[in-house]
This record gives sequence, structure tokens and C-alpha cells, in this order.
Amino acid sequence: MWFRFADGLRRFFDGDVFYSFRHSPVIMVAFAVTVLYFLLAFLAPWVAPHNTYDVMTLNLMDGFKPPVWEAGGDPRFLLGTDDQGRDVLSTIMFGARVSLTVGFLSVLLAMVLGIVLGMVAGYVGGKTDAIIMRIADVQLSFPAILIVLLIDGFTRSVLPRGVHEQLALVVLVLSIAFANWVQFARTVRGSCLVEKNKEYVQAARVIGLHPALIMLRHVLPNVMGPILVIATLGLASAVLTEATLSFLGVGVPPTEPSLGTLINVGSDYLFSGSWWITIFPGAALAVLVLAVNLLGDWLRDALNPKLR
Repeated sequence: MWFRFADGLRRFFDGDVFYSFRHSPVIMVAFAVTVLYFLLAFLAPWVAPHNTYDVMTLNLMDGFKPPVWEAGGDPRFLLGTDDQGRDVLSTIMFGARVSLTVGFLSVLLAMVLGIVLGMVAGYVGGKTDAIIMRIADVQLSFPAILIVLLIDGFTRSVLPRGVHEQLALVVLVLSIAFANWVQFARTVRGSCLVEKNKEYVQAARVIGLHPALIMLRHVLPNVMGPILVIATLGLASAVLTEATLSFLGVGVPPTEPSLGTLINVGSDYLFSGSWWITIFPGAALAVLVLAVNLLGDWLRDALNPKLR
């Protein structure tokens, strides 16, 4: 097992994808920025200068302090503080943690749902294919943000207020995933329609393999390239969707602020001179989305054999 893993790793480092990565300085920087975001976000409880969730450490007298290089800045707060005296740098780290968690889990769920439905539609065909694809076509006629708002509004009307606040992250992940499964399903279906007529799939049918085993063992590995591209680009889209919802006040609760919540809080004080409360979280969100989108665009080109 170890030798197979080592051999696969060696072939990856000798392959075209890693060669393209090594010769793309912009992509290397984008990858480093993305990894840094994930590390700072998920290690925030240990590396953040302050714990923004510990109300015992907050002091309202520390509110609205500018960045350290501005007049009146405090060395304890590198990027200043918000209206509640929370360190902006620490809130960005904890906020990125929430945004990346929601984005990653929603993309993972959308990918699983889209792969399953897309492979069933492409491999089985017939009425099953028609029903799944018509549902996908109907959903594509609505903006993703509208679908998420509808699901969130429905859960708010059904669940008690306290229960909804406890399940806000779960509802947000499910709603974003349900809004984005179509791209995976349509791509997998198209690739499955091509792969299922090839000789290796027909040979698997002849020896009596179950259709589910054929799809998982033989068809799925050959459609993973487009799936990885959509997942990478979908991560940036999901993070941006979550930030938009939180900015509108229908995303995560204020007790678990994301980057969108921080931008929303800071927007109330933008024109009063406390620009850092919203500018720094907004810049952090923009850099994250840009880096992930650059990785997705590069991955799409690197995995396209016509461009090699």
C-alpha cells in the first residue's frame, strides 16, 4: 500500500499538472494565500491575538480604536477594533473560519448530491434522466441567492426562533448546497454519457458487475477532473454567497460572525471615520475569493488535455 502511494505521488510530481503549477508564479502565490487562509482560520483559537468569543476579555472602552499606524492606535490591536472593542484582526480570523466552514461543507454536499444524480441520469437514461434534468433546468431558472433565501425563509417560518439560531449553520450549508448541485449534476451527466459507451464499461457489463459498482469504480474516476474544477470555483462562490447572506442579516447568527457579518457591522460606521471595521474584512474576503478563483481557472486549464 505504501509503495503504491509513493509511486502515485512520484508520478504526480513528474506529471503535467505539477509542472504547470511550478511554472506559474501567480498560481503558486494564490495557492499559498489559500493555504494561509485555511491555516489562520482553523487555527484561530490558538493563533489569533484575542479570543473574540470570550466576552469577559472585551472592553467597550477599547471600541473604535484605529489601526496601530493611525493616530490613537493601540499596539494591542494591529488593525484596530470594532464598536464592541473586538480586535479586527482576530474577528477576521474567526470570521474566515465560519465562512470557509460553510463554503467547504456546502460544496462537499453539493458535489456528492450532484455526482449521484448526474451519474444516475447519465448511466440509466430514459425517464430517470429526463426527470432529473428537468428539475435541474427549472432550478437554473432561479438565481442561487434566491433559492437560498427561500429555503432560509421557509425554515425560519417552520422552526422556533431559538431552534433556528442553533441550526443556522446547518440550514445555511444545506441551502447553499441545494442551490449549487446542478452544475455538478449536468457536468457529470455529460461525461457519463460519453464514458458509458466506451469499451471498458461495456467489458465491465459483460462480466456481470453491478451498475452501481461500474459507476463508482470505472466511470467516476474518469469524470473527476471537471468535478474538481467546479468544486474549486464553487468554493469561492459559496463563500461569497454566505458573505452576502450574512451581510443581509439572514446568514449565520451574530454570535458566530462571518466575514459578511463583519462587513455589515462596519458599514454602519464607514462614513463616520471608522473605515477599518469594514474595509479590512472586505479586503480579506476579496483576496480569498480571488485566490480561490485563480486556482480554479488554473486547474481548469491544467486538466484540459487539449491545452497541453
